[in-house]
Amino acid sequence: MKMTRKGFTLIELMIVVAIIGILAAIAIPKFADLINKSKEGATKGGLSSIRSSLQVYYGDNEGKFPTSDDANDATHTKSLYCLVQNSKYLSALPVAKVPGTGVTDSADVVAEIVDAAAEPDNAGGWFYYDDSTNNVTWGNVVVNVTKEDIKNAYLTTTSEPGHVYTAWSTF
Repeated sequence: MKMTRKGFTLIELMIVVAIIGILAAIAIPKFADLINKSKEGATKGGLSSIRSSLQVYYGDNEGKFPTSDDANDATHTKSLYCLVQNSKYLSALPVAKVPGTGVTDSADVVAEIVDAAAEPDNAGGWFYYDDSTNNVTWGNVVVNVTKEDIKNAYLTTTSEPGHVYTAWSTF
């Protein structure tokens, strides 16, 4: 009588497990990087929506960006909060997620600068230039972080002496 073999040998199973392990070792870091890229993309999208609502505000108010005088709500003294009052321009300020920088995710307007020479300070959140006397920077909003983005892009510009713009602030 002839014996037929059913199933896999131990060595075949070990080879399959080793191949799966190698594939997992390659794939897991890629997936972790995708999560950070999606957070960065959400922040850049949020930055775009704030800038768009600022432009609509500018058009509605005859060439005037929001200033700290426009935010008369006692709980929201920063000028960008006038964009979310009554949900006219934004329903809420988006969260600035800056993965890999050690900065806490925040939707706060951390800095509202009336001095054009001021720079972001890594506090997270948003950084708004509220200097109506400087037409170059007035109304600009950037992510309040000085570290590189996921691609380690670090850009400088000479358009504003003293300013160092990171890839976070150039979008």
